Order: sequence, then structure tokens, then C-alpha cells
Amino acid sequence: MTLDVASTFPNTMPILGDVSVRLPKTVARLTDGALELRFHEPGALVPGDQTVNAVADRRVDAAWAGAGWFAERDSAFSMFSSVPFGPGIGEYMGWLYYGGGLELAREMFHAEGVHNIPCGLIPPEASGWFREEIRTVDDLVGLRMRFFGLGARVMQKHGVLTSQQPPGEILAEMRADRLDAAEFSLPAMDLPLGFNEVAPFYYFPGWHQQATLFDLYVNLDLWNELGEQHQAAIETACSDALRDMAAQGEAAQWSAMQQLQAEGVQLKRWPAEILVSFEDAWLEIVAEESEANENFRRVYESYETFRKNYALWQHFSFLR
Repeated sequence: MTLDVASTFPNTMPILGDVSVRLPKTVARLTDGALELRFHEPGALVPGDQTVNAVADRRVDAAWAGAGWFAERDSAFSMFSSVPFGPGIGEYMGWLYYGGGLELAREMFHAEGVHNIPCGLIPPEASGWFREEIRTVDDLVGLRMRFFGLGARVMQKHGVLTSQQPPGEILAEMRADRLDAAEFSLPAMDLPLGFNEVAPFYYFPGWHQQATLFDLYVNLDLWNELGEQHQAAIETACSDALRDMAAQGEAAQWSAMQQLQAEGVQLKRWPAEILVSFEDAWLEIVAEESEANENFRRVYESYETFRKNYALWQHFSFLR
């Protein structure tokens, strides 16, 4: 049996692209070749930003993406991708697997005809590439910026005009002067995309994505037809991919940052007052979305309850 997988990320991309090679090999080994995951490059089956929608509509069997790519249907889906000023890898996994996060995600995805399998998790992203240094929040007003997920709402509160292009389109948009700035991912994944050719200021920390989750999405009817053995093989392979991605994500960044510095990139940390402004805007968005969207309210309450309880463990057990 073959599942055609529409990928949001090119297979040449470090870390995220590696999954398109590693995951099919693991599934084939676990099933003695009886199940094949056939990954397709962004745009080969459907546009890169429509992969999860295509699974819901059964235009494709499966997709490799993040829940934020499905948020146009419901803003609460973004909570299963990344959360501004949110948890690191360990805390995010704790909420997902033992705090009710995955149950809520499955409830919402199943209502759309999609089955989600956690399949990757990466550490904090960078915060974005800018043509000019940002000294105050006023410098953000009017910028046209590629930004992902709920963090884009925060930037909009600061007068930024955001859009969410898939990775393969971002540099072309910047070169065509249709974007002034862009965020995408970790330094090791940003490096080969060439953003430093047009924007020399690279900002940290990634307040908008302290940990980012990625899923393999399978059409729900098709998932139910697979049988327990093939389902277990996919779940096991994704668990392996998630572990490897988290470790690789932590190990690969310093060398990419050193290379970028050698090429003239200026690594910058946001001033404290700008981070405070971003967080204040995020809390406004939480209140607005919770009032407007019952799903968002339920998911955020689950997440926030876990965080408040986790804080006791965090305070006493971590050095930082």
C-alpha cells in the first residue's frame, strides 16, 4: 500500500526536509515494505501552503506540515504548532502527551476529516531577518513581513503587514521587494535559504516559537482503513523522527550561526522593552481569541492550566 504525502518543506531543507527521506525508510522497515510513504515536493501535488487542507478534502492521502498551516479554518489549530512566549520542548511535550493537548488536537482534526500524528519538534526559532536594525517598536510600523502562526498576530498589533508564504517562496518575495523582513525557522534551516543575501540583521530570541511541533497528517477515513499494524508503524516511525529532530535541532545551530557571522550577518537580541511590548500584545490576542472562539478558549485554558502547575516543578528544578 502506498500513501502519497504532500510536503510543505523541500527535501533539501536541513532537519525538516530530512524527514521526507528518513520516515519512509523507517516505515518500510517496520512493515517489511508493505506500506510505502511516498513524499512529494511542495507544489508537486498541491501548493505548499495547502497541504493540510488537501488532506481534509482528500485531494491527497497525507501531508507533512504543521498545524499552523491549517489555522485559517480555526485559529485554535495554531496552539498545536507553536505558542508565543510559550513552552520549551519538554514542557510542550508534557502538555501534549500528558496534559490533554493531543486529545484536544485529535478532537478538532477529526472533525475536519484529518488524523494528526506528532512527528517532529524543534527548539526555539530565530525571530526574523530585517534589512534595517530595529531599535524601537516604531521601526516595525509599515514593514511587510513573512510571519508564521499566532506570532503574526502580535506583529500585526505593532503595525506590521504580515503574510505566510511557504519557505520556497520567501527569498523571491524579498528580492522582488514585496517583503521587507521575514522569519522562517532555526538558523540551520534559514542558512541555505539565503535570507542573509538581502537582510543582514538576524534577530533572537524566537519569542513566537520557543518550541514548534510538526505532524504527519493522514486523511481520517484512510487512516481508519490502514489497520492497527500499519498505524503502529507510522506512529513508531514518527516518534523516532520527533526524537531525532529535537536532538538535531539542538546540535546544529551554533555552527550555522558561526557561518552566518562569518558572512557578515549581525546577530541581534531584541531589547527588553520590545519583548515586553510583544508579550503584552500576545496577552491581548489571547483575550480576544478566547472571547471570539470557543475552541481557542478551551485549548488555551488546558494549556495555561498545565503551565501554571508546571511552574512549580520548573521553579525548583531548573537552574535557569
